[in-house]
Amino acid sequence: MDKLFPTQEIGSLAKPSWRVKGYQGDELTENEIAEAMSWGEKLGIANLEQLIQVLKNKNSPQRRKAILEWAAKYAIKFFEIAGLDVVFNGEQWRSEMYEHFIRRVSGFKVLGFVKSFDYRYFNKAACIDPPKYIKPIYLEEFLFTKENTTRKIKVPFTGAYTLVDWTFNEFYEKRVVDKVQDFTRRKFEAKKDFLFDLIKNVIRPEIKTLVDSGAEWIQIDEPAATTNPSSEEMELFVEAFNETVRGFNCIFSLHNCYSNYKILAKYAPKLQNCGQLALEFANRDNPQIGLDNIRTSYKEIKFFEEYGFSGNYGLGVIDVHSNFVEPPELIRDRILYAAKIVGDSSRIWVNPDCGLRTRSWDVSFQKLKNMVLGAELARQSLE
Repeated sequence: MDKLFPTQEIGSLAKPSWRVKGYQGDELTENEIAEAMSWGEKLGIANLEQLIQVLKNKNSPQRRKAILEWAAKYAIKFFEIAGLDVVFNGEQWRSEMYEHFIRRVSGFKVLGFVKSFDYRYFNKAACIDPPKYIKPIYLEEFLFTKENTTRKIKVPFTGAYTLVDWTFNEFYEKRVVDKVQDFTRRKFEAKKDFLFDLIKNVIRPEIKTLVDSGAEWIQIDEPAATTNPSSEEMELFVEAFNETVRGFNCIFSLHNCYSNYKILAKYAPKLQNCGQLALEFANRDNPQIGLDNIRTSYKEIKFFEEYGFSGNYGLGVIDVHSNFVEPPELIRDRILYAAKIVGDSSRIWVNPDCGLRTRSWDVSFQKLKNMVLGAELARQSLE
């Protein structure tokens, strides 16, 4: 983009109760319907009476699809009205980043819920057969977003390394049990086989589907990137990312949060075709305004610069685990401090630390509006 410090979402936005209960087929209360009307009016959504009729209809596949589309339309407009330059649909189409993917691929058996963070859980699965691509995973929501916004679109895509790391690897461990005697070596070799089969048979076909349909920017979400910080595991992560993005005419970025950035920084320059690293900093930063040493967490950008990463940064300036609404002046100072470390303001993009799915829409909206205002203040400071 031409302007400095463009603003972007990272992915998820909380699902309204009318989206959750409506999709499950539960009857909505008058308050929940009123909430849908209220936010629709705030966002300038047209033909709200059609949504109300959908919410009052009996449960059916047509009703569930319509509810997904209305929720996505709300989220797109939410990001637009907040002022973001790069948007998606708040992942309203998805149950959760892991489960949404797993349930659309053959070779997996869903086992039950495990805790991910805060009070959030994901439905963990086991790989029981070689993964097979059976239908598009993100295409429908991408096409809907494309039809409903003129803003730049970035598609969040759960990365292969995280999918494998979060899955019980039953099939591949059984396959190598007689070939590799050492337990630790056997686990690693099985993981590697699983990882590259998933990339070849599922991940790359899905990316091709998206790119062929007009996707220009895909964000690879890899929260598990430094979970296993050995050099062998990190080299495997790099190899998996590079194989994922190889040969596609598309912008790719990596989103990683709540990880060991000193370790990630060492391997970031090896990531091929990675135009941006979207990283979290705000949740660990001092809430005081200023440009000096109080910007405690943003100093970690130095690690990436010292190791030679030359791409852009998606700078996390909003804490997604707190209801504290960061003032624009604080966001401005976080941006300017990071820009000074990098030495090239054009390499700084601005975003929340992670997805906003744990915050209410009221809090998220004010946070994003202030983020946009803070980015503008940072631009003005450099004029």
